[in-house]
Amino acid sequence: MPDDRLVVTIDGPAGVGKTTLAKRAAQALGVAYLDTGAMFRAAALILGPTAADAPGADVAARLSGLKFSLRGTGQDSTLLVCGRPVGDEIRTEAVAYAASTLATRPEVRTFLRHAQQEIGRGAPLVAEGRDMGTVVFPQAPRKFFLDATAEVRARRRTDQLAAMGESADYAAILADIARRDAQDRTRTEAPLRPAPDAVIIDTSDLDIDGVFARIMERAAS
Repeated sequence: MPDDRLVVTIDGPAGVGKTTLAKRAAQALGVAYLDTGAMFRAAALILGPTAADAPGADVAARLSGLKFSLRGTGQDSTLLVCGRPVGDEIRTEAVAYAASTLATRPEVRTFLRHAQQEIGRGAPLVAEGRDMGTVVFPQAPRKFFLDATAEVRARRRTDQLAAMGESADYAAILADIARRDAQDRTRTEAPLRPAPDAVIIDTSDLDIDGVFARIMERAAS
């Protein structure tokens, strides 16, 4: 098992600000940043749309050919698959939804959990995801769970996509967030929920600096 004493976990639903805050925390602490959501997205993109309905043995066999690794620290942390950096091709709404669907499959979660733990073996990390504090690094001494209303998260995602020059329909994004929330919170395998000892922060009415200050107050203590 990885040395969980070296891990800070930041969990929460889509659009709550985990990525920005986890990167900033990793930078401030001088450790690597692990975006586990990117691992699910990369797997979904590589396996393709047929993976959601493929037999478990077939999905497991295809996953076995993937090797995830991490390079750099803080803002310069880069996730690699088979030695190649993961890029913005995984940041579309279609890939995000495919990843959420794929994440309901136990063989996918098992494979990526082991990959995440392998990355964290002896390496200081800020790990961002859905079940970092509950399943992947349950003994981590600093756990955070970020949340916000679906409406706030949809607005943030709309603004983010617009800034990237992509089509951004608020109503469609809100509906998609509701679907993904339902999948993530009700799935049998590792449902989205705070760890019992996690610090829960509602970011709906807080700016990034305010949330970051609260995280660092606890993470650095």
